[in-house]
Amino acid sequence: MSKISKVVLAYSGGLDTSVIAKWLQQTYDCEVVTFTADIGQGEEVEPARAKAEAMGIREIFIEDLREEFVAEYVNPMFRANALYEGEYLLGTSIARPLIAKRLVEIARETGADAISHGATGKGNDQVRFELGAYALIPGIRIIAPWREWDLNSRERLLAYCERHGIAVEMKRGKESPYSMDANLLHVSYEGGVLEDPWAAPDESMWMRSVSPEAAPDEAAELELEYRNGDITAINGAAMSPAKVLESLNEIAGAHGVGRADIVENRYVGMKSRGCYETPGGTVMLKAHRAMESITLDRELAHLKDELMPRYASLVYNGYWFSPERRALQALIDDSQRHVNGKVRVRLYKGNVIITGRQSDDSLFDEDIATFEDDAGAYDQADAGGFIRLNALRLRIAAGKDRA
Repeated sequence: MSKISKVVLAYSGGLDTSVIAKWLQQTYDCEVVTFTADIGQGEEVEPARAKAEAMGIREIFIEDLREEFVAEYVNPMFRANALYEGEYLLGTSIARPLIAKRLVEIARETGADAISHGATGKGNDQVRFELGAYALIPGIRIIAPWREWDLNSRERLLAYCERHGIAVEMKRGKESPYSMDANLLHVSYEGGVLEDPWAAPDESMWMRSVSPEAAPDEAAELELEYRNGDITAINGAAMSPAKVLESLNEIAGAHGVGRADIVENRYVGMKSRGCYETPGGTVMLKAHRAMESITLDRELAHLKDELMPRYASLVYNGYWFSPERRALQALIDDSQRHVNGKVRVRLYKGNVIITGRQSDDSLFDEDIATFEDDAGAYDQADAGGFIRLNALRLRIAAGKDRA
């Protein structure tokens, strides 16, 4: 292989990626370009600039991608009602294709030969980053230090920092109790005591939500306005996609909504226990299904439900840019043309309660659905023939001796 002269690194400014930046310079004798994305992780990203500069890095990209993240990734996923293995709202998974896209775009812009990331060789993120990158630039070279180096413990990483004068902030003391990932959609927690699936998470772990027991005794009521399957306003106030999610996170988190404790099946083959906080996303999922309940045709709604597990697996496993995900998205987005209207939601001590839905595109017909006199809108006598025709195969089978 030809020599690598420049590599673009997905850089958070934390311990791992700071070590990687220096390690790339030493191991590959190359120029390093850093890319830091603000996707709503809740921490300032600008300090990453000073850390990168301290390592002699000249090309530094720090970008606010919150609106793109929600509009082009989170919202399309929620139009699909995506839920992995019945519980996981895919908060980490959906952020990776956007980061991969910008990594390869910056590689093109700067004339870099390769990209690099800090995902470990045991996790899903390495797959997501690299599948995304290869789908966009087939010949891109990718350096995954965790699959190459021997710095496979926190102690070795810290010793490397000391040898090379890399500043390390100890935000949680000498040992971080969890491996965490955060963005505008969620916060995830893995590792530490959570590696025992019987061990309950400590209440102090949670960052974006109060416990349901500590939530207010008075419920919060929200009116969510939908256009083409996306929330565009809360309680009558129009908002951008990122602002919608930010607001829902704040309100729902204050009412104990959005916690999940899951053992999931990783794409690389192992089971993993993780805890997730997705307050706004939990509201979005339930409210969107309520909006669809009166605006989608029955068979279209059922088709979406059949396709959803496949869609969710594609997102989880890193196939956002695959032809099959794009094709599914086209169908899903077409289904959302009439998903317009309002949903009323009550948040109370960890619960998301739908209390109303209305739409000019509603397929709910009160004249037909009523238990009162429908004035001939529905001939109940027709049901007899319908039932007999659908029972025909059952009657034939029942008439045979199957003993």
